[in-house]
Amino acid sequence: MTPYDSIFQSAYFIKSAEKLSQCPLDQGVEVAFAGRSNAGKSTALNTLTSQKKLARTSKTPGRTQLINCFGLNLDDRRLIDLPGYGFAKVPIEMKKVWQAHMQDYLMNRRSLSGVVLVMDIRHPLKEFDEMMLDWAKANGMKVHVLLTKSDKLKRGPAKSTMLSIKRVLKEQGIDGSVQTFSALNGDGVDDLRLKLAQWLVLDNPEEIPVSPNA
Repeated sequence: MTPYDSIFQSAYFIKSAEKLSQCPLDQGVEVAFAGRSNAGKSTALNTLTSQKKLARTSKTPGRTQLINCFGLNLDDRRLIDLPGYGFAKVPIEMKKVWQAHMQDYLMNRRSLSGVVLVMDIRHPLKEFDEMMLDWAKANGMKVHVLLTKSDKLKRGPAKSTMLSIKRVLKEQGIDGSVQTFSALNGDGVDDLRLKLAQWLVLDNPEEIPVSPNA
C-alpha cells in the first residue's frame, strides 16, 4: 500500500474528447497513458484505480478511440487514456485521424506532466513504442514504461526485459523509467502509484518515496 491509494481510487470519468479542443481546460497537471491496442492499457488504469470499469476493456483490441479523461479528488489532477494504436478494425483513414488528434494532444497539451507508455512485456519496443520514445526524446517529455502482463514470464526473464529497456532509454538519452506490472497478481501497482504521485505533485515531491524500479 502507499499513502496515495485512496487518491487514485477516487478516480472518476470526466469526458471523452475526439480532439484536443474538446479536452478539459488545460490547467493543473495530468498524466497520459499510451500504448498499442493489445498492451493492456485500460486494464492497467482499472487496476491502478481499483475500479473494474473506469476504463473500457474489451476482447476486441482498439476499442479506445477517443481521448478519455478521468479526474481525481484533487483540484486539476487528471489521468488521460489515449486511443489505442495498432489492431482496431477501422478504415486506415480513421486511424490517421486518431493519430493526428493524439499527436496534437501530445505536442500541445501544457498540463501534460508525463506519459506512461504501456507495453506487453512479451512484445516490447514495437513500432508504436519506438515512435513514442522518439517523440519523448525530441520534446523532453518524461516517460515511464509499464511492462504489463509480467505474470506471463518467470521472474528472471521479466527482470531481464526490464533491464534491457532501461539500457535502451539510457542509450537514447530519454528521461525515462521502467517497471514490471501485472493486473492479475498486483505486481508493480504500488510502484506505479508512487511514480504518478511524483508526476501529479500529490504531495511535496521530495517526500514521496522513490520506487526501486524507477
